[in-house]
Amino acid sequence: MSSLTLVQRLAVYALPLILALTVREMVRGRVAFYLGDTTGAQFGRLSLNPLNHIDPLGTLLLPGLTLALSSAGLGGILIGWPKLIPIDPRRLREPRRDLGLIAVSGLLANLVMAFIWGVILKMTLAQGPVDEGVWLGVRYMSVAGITLNAGFFVLNLLPLPPFDGGRVLLSLLPARHAIRLAAIEPYSFFILLGLMVTNLLSVILVPPMLLVVRTIFTVLAIDAI
Repeated sequence: MSSLTLVQRLAVYALPLILALTVREMVRGRVAFYLGDTTGAQFGRLSLNPLNHIDPLGTLLLPGLTLALSSAGLGGILIGWPKLIPIDPRRLREPRRDLGLIAVSGLLANLVMAFIWGVILKMTLAQGPVDEGVWLGVRYMSVAGITLNAGFFVLNLLPLPPFDGGRVLLSLLPARHAIRLAAIEPYSFFILLGLMVTNLLSVILVPPMLLVVRTIFTVLAIDAI
C-alpha cells in the first residue's frame, strides 16, 4: 500500500481502524455487564454503534497524523484508543478475577477481528488479479484490518496497566506483587512515550505482530501478498 496517496490511505484505514478500536471497547463493556457491572449500560455505552465509542483524539486525530507521517516516509507504530467505557470494579462479582477476564476479552476481540479480515481478504483474492475497482479497495482494507488488529492485540499485551496485559497480570499475581505493578499505572503513558521516541516500541511490537499476521495467513492458506 506504499503507492497509495494520503487520501487513499486514510480511506482504506478508516473503517478497519474505527472497528478495531470501538468493537474491542464494546466487547469489554458487554463482558463487564455480564460479570455484574451495569455502569456501561447506564451510560448507554453498550451499543453496537461505533459513533458511541469514537474518541476525537485517540480514534481520529492521532491515527490520522500517524498515517500522514507514514505517507511522508516518517513511519511509526499506529497508536490509538476509543472512548473508554466506564467500569466500576466494586460492581463486579469478583473484581480481581473479572478485571482480568475483561482484559482478555479485549485481546480476543482484536484477534477475532484480525481473523475475520483475513477471511474477507481470502474472498477478495478468490476474485483473481484486480488493478482497480471495489475488490481492490476491499483487498487493501482487509490487509489494513489484519495489520491494525494484530498491532492492537500485541500492543495491549504490554505488561503494564492499563494495557490488557497489565490487567491480566494484576489478576494473576500475588497481592503483594500486584500492588507494586498497579503503582506503575500513573507512569505507563510516559513509559510508552519513551519507547516510541527511542523507537524501542517498534522493536518490541513489530516481530510478534508479524508473527500474528503470518499465523493468520497460514491458517487461512493465504499466500504472502
